[in-house]
Amino acid sequence: MSFAAAVKPSSLTNKTFVTAPVSDKVWRQLLVNTNLKLRAPKPAALSTGAVKTNVKLGGQGHSLFQTPVTMVPKSAVYQTRLSSNYAAGSGTTQIPDFSDYRKESGDYTSRNLTYFMVGTTGFISAAVAKNTVHEFLSNLSASADVLAMAKVEVDLNAIPEGKNVVIKWRGKPVFIRHRTPDEIEEASRVDIQALRDPQSDADRVQQPEWLVMMGICTHLGCVPVGESGDFGGWYCPCHGSHYDISGRIRKGPAPLNLEIPQYNIDGSTLVIG
Repeated sequence: MSFAAAVKPSSLTNKTFVTAPVSDKVWRQLLVNTNLKLRAPKPAALSTGAVKTNVKLGGQGHSLFQTPVTMVPKSAVYQTRLSSNYAAGSGTTQIPDFSDYRKESGDYTSRNLTYFMVGTTGFISAAVAKNTVHEFLSNLSASADVLAMAKVEVDLNAIPEGKNVVIKWRGKPVFIRHRTPDEIEEASRVDIQALRDPQSDADRVQQPEWLVMMGICTHLGCVPVGESGDFGGWYCPCHGSHYDISGRIRKGPAPLNLEIPQYNIDGSTLVIG
């Protein structure tokens, strides 16, 4: 409890203001030693924790003076709080604030289910896309019958000397000629400088007796007729192109010699492609 006391001296007057925490024991000792006489306080004021009253201080051995006193009860509410406004020094340890990184509280069951559904959907989509791309690329590749015709093998023993054989390779005709020695000599005697598409006979064959070439005219793609024409080779009936016994253009509108495909002769077997 807090009291404000006013003391009236008889002659000398000294005015002092004191604010101090006071316990019940100190307050009783003060009443006994100073012979304080209290006038009746108001109960309403007592309930507030601060009471103002007039106290007469007197008695033997005491000087008379007037002292207004404010006594504050010694409780936790009225204790002095210590604080500082000084900035933290360089040696002060600063504790970082991790509030932005903390996981929010709540039920994560639905969120985990969402993650699971998203992951499953992505996996299924990737599998479907893989199969779709695989089927698309498979359709772009050559069919089985085309792959089977990529290479053609021919038994050369079945072709007599001086005869032609026409086979089909990749949908196009191929001429195979088993040439005689006279035909080989005739083809080698041609002046290549006088040819429209200069090329020696040796550059067009792997073995002199076997001539292998595409059966398509280099003019407009017709199929020439064998053992015909002015040079004893092939003649194109479409526009009158003449080829010699080596398949070189000698007369007519065709600009180039008959094309030589990729082939290989292994013993008595011819492999085209």
